[in-house]
Amino acid sequence: MKSAIAWFAGNRVAANLMMLVIVVSGVLTIPRLVMEVFPEIEANIINITVSYPGSTPAEVEEQICVRIEEAIHDVNGVDRITSQASENYGTVTVEVEQGKDMRDVLDDIKSKVDAITTLPEEAEKPDVAKALRKRDVLTLTLSGETGPKTLKFLGERVRDEIAALPGISVVELTGVRPFEISIEVSEESLRRHQLTFNDVVKAVAGSSLDLSGGSIETRAGDILIRTKGQAYDAIDYGRLPVVSLPDGSTLRLKDLAKIKDGFQESDMFIRFDGQPTVMIEVFRVGQQNVLDVAEKVYNYTDDLKKELPPGITAEIWHDRSLYFKSRLNLLSKNGATGLVLVVILLALFLQLRVAFWVSLGIPISFLGAIWLMPGFGVSLNMITMFAFILVLGIVVDDAIVIGENVYTVQQKTGKGLLGAIKGTQEMATPVIFAVLTTVAAFVPLLLIPGTFGQVWVMIPLVVIPCLVFSLVESLWILPAHLSHYRENNHGPRGLARLWEPVNRTVNSGLWWFIKRVYRPLLSLCLAWRYLTVAVFIGLLVFSLAFLLGGRLKFVFFPPIESDFAHCAVELLPGTPEEVMARAIGRIEKAAQDLNSVYADKLKPGQRLVTHALAYGHENKGRVWLDLLPSEDRVGTGVSASTVSDKWLELIGEIPEAVSLTIRSSLGRGNRPISLQLAGQNMDYLVKASQELKERISTYPGVREVEDSFRKGKQEIQLTLKPAAANLGINVYELARQVRQGFYGAEVQRIVRGRDEVKVMVRYPRERRRSLATLEHMRIRTPEGEEVPLKAVAKIEMGRGLSTIERADRRRVVTVSAKVIPGKGNANEIVADLKRDFMPQLLAKYVGLTSSVEGDLKQQDETMESLYSYFAVALFVIFALMAIPFKSYVQPLIVMTAIPFSFIGVIWGHVSMGLTLSILSALGTVALAGVVVNDSLVLVDYINRNLEHGEDLSETVRKAGEARFRPILLTTLTTFAGLTPLILEKSMQAQFLVPMAISLGFGVLFATLVTLVLVPCCYLILEDAKTAFRWWLRL
Repeated sequence: MKSAIAWFAGNRVAANLMMLVIVVSGVLTIPRLVMEVFPEIEANIINITVSYPGSTPAEVEEQICVRIEEAIHDVNGVDRITSQASENYGTVTVEVEQGKDMRDVLDDIKSKVDAITTLPEEAEKPDVAKALRKRDVLTLTLSGETGPKTLKFLGERVRDEIAALPGISVVELTGVRPFEISIEVSEESLRRHQLTFNDVVKAVAGSSLDLSGGSIETRAGDILIRTKGQAYDAIDYGRLPVVSLPDGSTLRLKDLAKIKDGFQESDMFIRFDGQPTVMIEVFRVGQQNVLDVAEKVYNYTDDLKKELPPGITAEIWHDRSLYFKSRLNLLSKNGATGLVLVVILLALFLQLRVAFWVSLGIPISFLGAIWLMPGFGVSLNMITMFAFILVLGIVVDDAIVIGENVYTVQQKTGKGLLGAIKGTQEMATPVIFAVLTTVAAFVPLLLIPGTFGQVWVMIPLVVIPCLVFSLVESLWILPAHLSHYRENNHGPRGLARLWEPVNRTVNSGLWWFIKRVYRPLLSLCLAWRYLTVAVFIGLLVFSLAFLLGGRLKFVFFPPIESDFAHCAVELLPGTPEEVMARAIGRIEKAAQDLNSVYADKLKPGQRLVTHALAYGHENKGRVWLDLLPSEDRVGTGVSASTVSDKWLELIGEIPEAVSLTIRSSLGRGNRPISLQLAGQNMDYLVKASQELKERISTYPGVREVEDSFRKGKQEIQLTLKPAAANLGINVYELARQVRQGFYGAEVQRIVRGRDEVKVMVRYPRERRRSLATLEHMRIRTPEGEEVPLKAVAKIEMGRGLSTIERADRRRVVTVSAKVIPGKGNANEIVADLKRDFMPQLLAKYVGLTSSVEGDLKQQDETMESLYSYFAVALFVIFALMAIPFKSYVQPLIVMTAIPFSFIGVIWGHVSMGLTLSILSALGTVALAGVVVNDSLVLVDYINRNLEHGEDLSETVRKAGEARFRPILLTTLTTFAGLTPLILEKSMQAQFLVPMAISLGFGVLFATLVTLVLVPCCYLILEDAKTAFRWWLRL
């Protein structure tokens, strides 16, 4: 290493070429970086979806979910199985164990599912696929009071045109219903012509088809034979023959039935700003840039607006590129401010020439990390931008230590090149191991499991390359630049001469402080070293007691300020669509009222709610709001959470609502309390969940306590009477005929253009909406006779379940709640429930079990892994220092900075008025590798001077004085780089602040530990050695 340092210092061309390669490679990589708001997350989840039209949730559970669960539960790599049975479909979700190959598990599950032979005939083929998270960029809405066919055709055209734009690959049309041809036959028509539904189905299927007849091989060549008769629209189907009448005429389908060529029957509606709409969603894939994709769609939309028919509007909605640009600008501003502060501090304490070359390490390190980002699969996003800010003041630490020592040696020797080589070689070992300890502290962030770990792995993937390139720059590039020092220098010139008085004044003040304040203080502390250590221990105990006593709260993941708000309403199953439309209209009206409520807090011309999208289907509805960007709401007091509370207040009580929730934050943290009860007895689950809800509601700060149990629609249950067997009617025949009449019989599926169109035969819609139709329905016997339904089946009214949730092959009910920040704490509430209430509840309802789900489950898994990896990191840090010190004890002295830096972390959060979070914990883990660096250099300085035979006490004092400036400077630059973010008031970046506080305030307090406590501990260690030698002599 020493020879490499000397070679690069003496060969400035080689050093500059190395610098040029790093800089140019980084600059050329910038345009190739993928840009996104948050990192892409790969979910280790496989979904199995089965459509079972016309079925109830209970039927889906028994005939779909249970059979799939039993088939796949023993597949190697399956961690957890959950399922949801709903009306008409079932979904089974498989969580795959960490580290298992998703492709192998997926193949095994597909094989198991394909082997199931007991699924209902009416169920469609199971769809088995890995869960994909699409990276949406924006949505283009087409709205207007026009027919649904017009909007659908226009939407398809726009979708195809956008997909044809260069650089855009994935575009989807949503908000449209599929086409369907409905052949509606009344009971009277069937009886009049002595037909059954089966007769009509067979007639249509037999007459509407195209069939290949092979080919004729002639001498001129092969000639294909085709029979053509496929119907494609209502007119074609109306001409199909059904049966020949006694008078020789033909009964055609149009004479028997009413044929509707339209959309699939559904009560779904979607509105944008109060008008019917279709949506064209634009996604990015691969290396596509979110900003480039958005720009092309905006340009296309500008041209589209000029061509649209009157009454139809095109608007961009949910534009994530704007969100990305605002966050990028915010973090760029903070990073630039931090960089300026770091450079100013370096210039104040170091000679301007040295400060310039030391500062140059920042862009070199950053560009080096950018060069490697694509290779690591790292994009430019909010987290990686934060990582650059985090490491901004740290990357210059090694350059400061080397630059300051080189300058000192050059002043002593008067030799530029020799001073650069010697000064760098003296500090090479401690600097290398200091960087390695910092890298070791960031490694645990690489190993956090789950989706949470996939987000925060971006921080070490940026920080570690930055640290490595900063080490390369400080050892091999910086010495070459600092070797320009000349013995016959006649003093600084140009700007350096103008700056010299400032630099001299600052350093004179610093040396005065060292001589008059620090030296006497250090001498006093060293003389009373045991008392000094006791005082520090007392501070640590007091701080930990303050934390453990609950005075400083912990929240796993703070809510992230959003530019959107979302309201979800759920009504009683079976609620008429008019009631749902009225409820959604009320929510939309309350959303528009928000503009007038907050008008006086915004600038003239600004609207809080810019757009609103409403969606309703069956008994569930959603309303999404586009809010004024959060950067335009800074200082107004109008946060997304306050808007949500006011929106909920304006909506008021909706009598038919079973559930009404509003969400206005990104990421996690929306419903931190989530407890799951599991068992086979549904009555026990319902009763236990009700008691649990009542208990949770008693805690302060808790609101919107809900469970996942929902009563379903009313059911008419048919039971076969004994007399039916005498007529040859069994349960299957009864169910088939009733299903044909009310749900419909699918005759065929035709392809019309790009659309797959179902052809259904059923009763007319108005008849299917009446109970009288069922009561007067006739059942056909195998002999062709007609008997009333009541004669062969018993009709009973009941009520089923809306959805049935299962986990690990048992039914579950989940109880969840929101917690108002500052008024309640989810960790404390759940801990109290687990300690006192849950054991009594489970003892009362035998057979039930409980588990913590949601945020707190993720918290436990994350913290457990973090503790384990942090312990390993501490051992690695110990080993890295034990090697250069050749001691088992001295690394422990250096590592005293780690626990005592927690004091700064705790009181930093208190002073900034923030709670601890998982980000605080991540910052504390990273802090462990940073705070030992100065102590390592200090102890190394003491050891080197003791090797020359100097007095112990004087050497320790001199070490503190000699290393005071670089220690102070590394601390100030680290804190300065983080200061803009710590003080940032913008709501967008608040969730990142706790990590910056942990690192910044922890480093500040660790400076006091390094300059005072570490020297005391060093002398105490020597006292112990002396006492031990004295004891041996005895």
